Amino acid sequence: MYKNQSNFFHSINQFTRHFSKSLNEVLVPLGLYSAQWTIIYLLNTNGPSTQKDLSLYLGVEAPTMTRTLARLEKAGWISKLSGTDKREKKIFLTDLAHKQYEVWLEAVQACESNVLNNISEEERDLMQKIIERMNNNL
Repeated sequence: MYKNQSNFFHSINQFTRHFSKSLNEVLVPLGLYSAQWTIIYLLNTNGPSTQKDLSLYLGVEAPTMTRTLARLEKAGWISKLSGTDKREKKIFLTDLAHKQYEVWLEAVQACESNVLNNISEEERDLMQKIIERMNNNL
């Protein structure tokens, strides 16, 4: 067993908390939180989705996803439409969210660039591969 295994995972946990906080610092003035951004990013990248699929992909419990989606809907960033199964609704970004998306993306990318300062492309690629492999082990 890797002797610093607990420190390794503690570092990952600390990084994600600090990164989320940094992301909130740039997004909150734009009317959004980092947890909401992840949903908006997915909907923009992958297209409409169900609440269940979003929850599964992001590893978020259903009640938390319900609250986050309700806030996004109240803000006018998403809308829900019934699909073929009336019990399951597709979640879409609204025109308002599409218009605001580039502003959010620019803020997020500036935050990401700060975090990636002094980290080479090779190191980023290696880290991405490691994260993907770890995710596959979950």
